[in-house]
Amino acid sequence: VQLQASGGGLVQAGGSLRLACAASGRTFNGVAWFRQTPGKEREFVAALRRSRDNTYADSVKGRFTISRDNAKNTVYLQMNSLKPEDTAVYYCGAKSNYPITSALRLVATYEYWGQGTLVTVSS
Repeated sequence: VQLQASGGGLVQAGGSLRLACAASGRTFNGVAWFRQTPGKEREFVAALRRSRDNTYADSVKGRFTISRDNAKNTVYLQMNSLKPEDTAVYYCGAKSNYPITSALRLVATYEYWGQGTLVTVSS
């Protein structure tokens, strides 16, 4: 099982980026994006159960959208109205079984992780 994250880069504040996380080997009932900055713990960003049940961190609600293309076994994170504080390495995580609501925001919930993709937002 592999998760391959891509789409990071440098963007100005107010701009947009779309991250992708391509999964190989199996399909997952729960997928999520987390982010991490140096010296800090990995922080929950968004999660998706099956195809439509999504959850967002308050800091990104209304700006980020998580979605998936089942045919491509790929999860996306569309990031709009980016802010300098969104700068981080973004990681996708996946869980085989359907994750319970109370566990969606926990790093330990996800069995598989991508390698991370760096997003830098300049002011």
